[in-house]
Amino acid sequence: MAGPETGVLAARSRALAVLRIRGAALAVALLPAAVAVVLLVGGATGRLGAPDAAAGSGWGLARPAACGVAVLTLALAALVGAVVAGARPALSPSVPVSEGAAPDLYRLVRELADRLGVPAPSALALTPDCDSWLEDRTHRTHGPPRAARRADRRAAAPVLVIGSPFLWWMRVGELRALLAPVVAGTGPAADPDIAAARRFIRGLDAAVAVAARARGIRAPALRFVGLAARLMLRACRDHATLMERAVAAAASERAQNVDHRLRTVAQEQVGLAYAGWDRLLTRVALPAWRLGRWPAHLDSGVVSALTELSRRDRLADGFTARLGERPACDLLEEPGTIDGAASLLAARLFHGGPPAAGPGWSPVGWGEYPDEVVDRTWRLEAARLHRVLDGLPAAPPPGADDRRPAPTPEAPATRTGPDTTALPAEPGPAPLATPVAGPAAATETGSTAVGGPARRPSAVATAPPPAAPSRGPTLERVIDHLSGDTAAGDLVAARLDAEMAREARTAAGGRAAAGGSDHPQPDATGLPDPADGPGFPETTDVPGFPDATDAPGFPEAAGRPGLPGATDRPGFPETADRPGSPGAAGRTGAPGLPEPTNGTELPELQDFPDLPDLNGTDGLADGGLPLFPLQPPRTGRDLLADHVTAMVCCAAVDTAGAAPGLDWLDGPALLIDGARRTDLGTTVRSLVEDGDAAPLRAWLATIGARPEKPVRLP
Repeated sequence: MAGPETGVLAARSRALAVLRIRGAALAVALLPAAVAVVLLVGGATGRLGAPDAAAGSGWGLARPAACGVAVLTLALAALVGAVVAGARPALSPSVPVSEGAAPDLYRLVRELADRLGVPAPSALALTPDCDSWLEDRTHRTHGPPRAARRADRRAAAPVLVIGSPFLWWMRVGELRALLAPVVAGTGPAADPDIAAARRFIRGLDAAVAVAARARGIRAPALRFVGLAARLMLRACRDHATLMERAVAAAASERAQNVDHRLRTVAQEQVGLAYAGWDRLLTRVALPAWRLGRWPAHLDSGVVSALTELSRRDRLADGFTARLGERPACDLLEEPGTIDGAASLLAARLFHGGPPAAGPGWSPVGWGEYPDEVVDRTWRLEAARLHRVLDGLPAAPPPGADDRRPAPTPEAPATRTGPDTTALPAEPGPAPLATPVAGPAAATETGSTAVGGPARRPSAVATAPPPAAPSRGPTLERVIDHLSGDTAAGDLVAARLDAEMAREARTAAGGRAAAGGSDHPQPDATGLPDPADGPGFPETTDVPGFPDATDAPGFPEAAGRPGLPGATDRPGFPETADRPGSPGAAGRTGAPGLPEPTNGTELPELQDFPDLPDLNGTDGLADGGLPLFPLQPPRTGRDLLADHVTAMVCCAAVDTAGAAPGLDWLDGPALLIDGARRTDLGTTVRSLVEDGDAAPLRAWLATIGARPEKPVRLP
């Protein structure tokens, strides 16, 4: 079997091929200068024409032409070399973790490197993704100031970037086995030829990004640099790919003997963690981000999501048994603080939120999520739906008499059409009853409203009728408008799409007007102003992290905020009361609801380190955020179905005693009698797509909701 040295040799041969391409490019740049030197020397010695040859002769014309071409070529080569050497290579957004913030994690990585016989990584960082890699940050724009000379930077080992969900879901042994092949990659990275080839390729990639962002008078010159860099990248592509494959093969071969059994288990956990992380971001975090709130403990939330997945899926029954072992996040001194920083970075990457918490961009705990996110989202969407219905033209129903009497002082004007509904007469300062044209509509008092002259209010009512007609925000109004006519649904869907686009433009204008505020406000797309974010922090320090001398030891780790746990974890009875744990004991609430966290889940806002500004500082061609959008734009029918669902949920909460809840895998949930109802989507789709309101009305009758009663809107 080939050993790791075989892979290193193969990688080195490919690296030398990359360096030969670099040398060939340099030779092409120097060739005109060499020709000019030959012509000048030949003329001076008389071997290529007389030294005093006439200016109009062949040699007399060749010498100045060659010199001009040589000067131009050298100038362009110098420009390309300067841009390639000075351009800042792309830097993966991550949360730097100092040794004082995670001494045990640093110790684990160093022991692993010693066991593998490779250099230890120079620093650690966390990324809100299910992946881990080594990243070279020895470029002078990434490293310390010029006081640390070039030789020191080039001798530094790469930075180990670890996916933050791994720390919360995996056990310590699994994390060590997972990181073994990654840490083993520091051995090939220390080879001078491989390191030089990687620096050259990163420089070319950064030069292409600089050329893509070029504006103004420098644009033509930088476009030429981009063209030259792309040509060299195309020539190096195959060699670079094979070099990285050989490096990965060598690292994997070197790590074969390190926790081989646990490596198999860890690889299984990677797929499970990725599935849970994706559901948590798209179903749970995204609704909060759209409201200007960011869940402050996504990593601990992924533990709850995966535990719920294990409970539902019989194939994953054995995964919860692992929770009895020590979690890898125990290697951090302040898991809650680091979880908050990683969660804020996730919102920055996947939604484009501001780099720091502020008045319009604040954290939300899992215990607050149902009221602060779910209920608020439902009511905002219900209000938007009714605004769209208010703007639609009123059309009389089929067969209705178009001759209507003029309004009288005793009775307000009657409005006909699918947008009207009859509301019950309730005790209060002003009843919301509205006549409905067509068939009689009974109210709670037994009175009916028909088309024609409006009837006087019943004697039972104690308050005078309103001075103007009132179309309360009722679910009945929505059902009447959408039932029986699919064209009406198309119109409402189009208006909803236009309304959301208008709101996005308005929010973008407000953000531009408030550009001088300390905390940038997210607009509909979440894009903050690029000038509002601070620069990248140093990779060896995280603001707000305690010093290692003040950090508690492992026996007291049970009280650290942000650690996940489960109530049935054997051997760790104290972990049941950890604040910030999704499965902490002592919580109350209905099934499906995130349980309270004893008021200690979230650190203070100043404990969350500000994140680096990603716009135009890490080699991005366009500098745009979010870097990784989570969902494509929704269609008009999807928007309409979401808004009708929100209206139904508001009616259920206000009239049937339902409650907003959180499902760790599916996001916002409607809880009725403490249990989640999952059969609402089919009935709503039947109304939206087919105009059939019967299934939804039957569902509402089952839970005891009253669609004719108005709902509370913001």
